[in-house]
Amino acid sequence: MLKNLPEAWSPYLKDQVESDYFNRLQDYVKREYELYQCYPPKDQIFRALSLCDPGSVKVVIIGQDPYHGQGQANGLCFSVNPGVPHPPSLANIFKEMQQDLGKAVPESGDLSHWARQGVLLLNATLTVRESEAGSHQGQGWEQFTDRVIGTVSGNFSDIVFMLWGGYAKKKEKLINTKNHHVLKSGHPSPLSANRGYWFGNQHFSSCNQILKKLGKEPIDW
Repeated sequence: MLKNLPEAWSPYLKDQVESDYFNRLQDYVKREYELYQCYPPKDQIFRALSLCDPGSVKVVIIGQDPYHGQGQANGLCFSVNPGVPHPPSLANIFKEMQQDLGKAVPESGDLSHWARQGVLLLNATLTVRESEAGSHQGQGWEQFTDRVIGTVSGNFSDIVFMLWGGYAKKKEKLINTKNHHVLKSGHPSPLSANRGYWFGNQHFSSCNQILKKLGKEPIDW
């Protein structure tokens, strides 16, 4: 079930997939999907990697957990399927984007178009049980996704890492900050945003300014 990594990532992650911890993780996830309603759909568990080959990564955004409501999660952090109401964090992401770039708030909360431009939208935990936030944490996903972050950091240069909130900021230890660019702010959740830790961070324009200086195509947010 979890052995079918996107081909482009396989050379970097093959040893993880063949490890004991990953075999245990696969057994756990398989059992969870058999016994409970889990998200995202099985064929979208690795969607963040599928839409963004390692060599095309320009930006990394790190989330914690997939959405656990029906029809929301689509394998990309902070993203929801078209037609699904924007969850609070995503709504605040779009508000900041509107203030920063002067762009209208998108009708759809699907961030696939970001991923296709080289934005790796990676949750630390790639699956979750319905209505139980964090239910698949501590089963091995974090070890795997830490390796994904380390792969991007160690094999490429001049990637923009956008670390939103305390959990994402802890991942900075996996990043070679001499070779990459790190933007940090509070989390876009209402609790953080309403305390002044999110709005005004201007991460979207800052990221594009960095990409332009590097001679890379900026992201059409």
